[in-house]
Amino acid sequence: MEDYLQGCRAALQESRPLHVVLGNEACDLDSTVSALALAFYLAKTTEAEEVFVPVLNIKRSELPLRGDIVFFLQKVHIPESILIFRDEIDLHALYQAGQLTLILVDHHILSKSDTALEEAVAEVLDHRPIEPKHCPPCHVSVELVGSCATLVTERILQGAPEILDRQTAALLHGTIILDCVNMDLKIGKATPKDSKYVEKLEALFPDLPKRNDIFDSLQKAKFDVSGLTTEQMLRKDQKTIYRQGVKVAISAVYMDLEAFLQRSNLLADLHAFCQAHSYDVLVAMTIFFNTHNEPVRQLAIFCPHVALQTTGQSLAMLPRLVSNSWTQVIHQPQLPRVLELQICEVLERSHSPPLKLTPASSTHPNLHAYLQGNTQVSRKKLLPLLQEALSAYFDSMKIPSGQPETADVSREQVDKELDRASNSLISGLSQDEEDPPLPPTPMNSLVDECPLDQGLPKLSAEAVFEKCSQISLSQSTTASLSKK
Repeated sequence: MEDYLQGCRAALQESRPLHVVLGNEACDLDSTVSALALAFYLAKTTEAEEVFVPVLNIKRSELPLRGDIVFFLQKVHIPESILIFRDEIDLHALYQAGQLTLILVDHHILSKSDTALEEAVAEVLDHRPIEPKHCPPCHVSVELVGSCATLVTERILQGAPEILDRQTAALLHGTIILDCVNMDLKIGKATPKDSKYVEKLEALFPDLPKRNDIFDSLQKAKFDVSGLTTEQMLRKDQKTIYRQGVKVAISAVYMDLEAFLQRSNLLADLHAFCQAHSYDVLVAMTIFFNTHNEPVRQLAIFCPHVALQTTGQSLAMLPRLVSNSWTQVIHQPQLPRVLELQICEVLERSHSPPLKLTPASSTHPNLHAYLQGNTQVSRKKLLPLLQEALSAYFDSMKIPSGQPETADVSREQVDKELDRASNSLISGLSQDEEDPPLPPTPMNSLVDECPLDQGLPKLSAEAVFEKCSQISLSQSTTASLSKK
């Protein structure tokens, strides 16, 4: 695999037709490994003059946000430097020159910015339900398994098992195990085919890591933020509410709030982050497990603008702070601070669901910190409350909230799963904002709220954390009852 990837980078320097194997824009471990392994297989089983190149569908600068990928590549001795990222190859220029063929893996719908490339798509290999209206008119292979890497493994073992080396086998093996939550039957993510091909890989390469070991290490790496900057932590798992020119960022941060607040130059970093992306308020939900393996959630609400002189100048001051013109309103520096106070009030008073917030000490004047007593309220459940606060903010200023804006969102893209609950949610590292909702799929996900009419949910880091939290609380409750 490593030698093959070295050759791919060299091929980019040549002016010749390329077959690009492209993963999805989320670029999780499954998408990454599936693209690498499928391109490797096609290169080894096709005529010599054909060049197959795997492309990771993110900028190179975004790779550090995906700790499990960074860790796994290091573990199997594949240097990051030999990988090809989306900002290192101009697919549109290749297409215009008639030198591009696309093979889509782990997705079947091109993003809005890539719709012009649809005629270049020659094949699709995916493990999510097909949306016929938006699927390219080419050969499509789809099967609802837990991991797309399972389908790539099947293709290799059925087509040319002799090309499979240990390095590639280790990548596929670990990816399937992570995607299928260590093949846990109680979780229900793994299908019989997933289990079948994990067993086949283990039979071919008996020295592959034990399932528990590789799953635990990949899970730990996925949540590890120790090497990230503050900006990277906030971007790693981020969503945005965007309405009428007002933007509120919601980031999941996988560490203790106290440690987060003690980071060097935190205030300057938060200001820079909000300024760079035009955020009016930032909500950070810190998430971790304590020494008793119990989930802990905490909140921090930050306003990058100058704080009001006194806390008494909050909601009561709104009529005097704003004019009747929305054009003038958005230039009032105090208003984002008022929105921050509105958010704090809504969260503190919420009864459905109750967050059970307790104020925590903060040395930053424009940052409110809370301990969240109800750890079952995930960020997904927090989003409707933030929408409520935003609506109250507009109502109090007598300004029509209008329809959520989705234009000019650059890398921010609509999170399909959460979009069903609120049509103004934009995800930082997800699918395209105009991708259609997915059709029904079997209930085989980590996410509880996944009946047959909800489509295939995203396995985000927080979804995994939330499920682990529920399992941990359930086990604690059971243990307490047994002692009684």
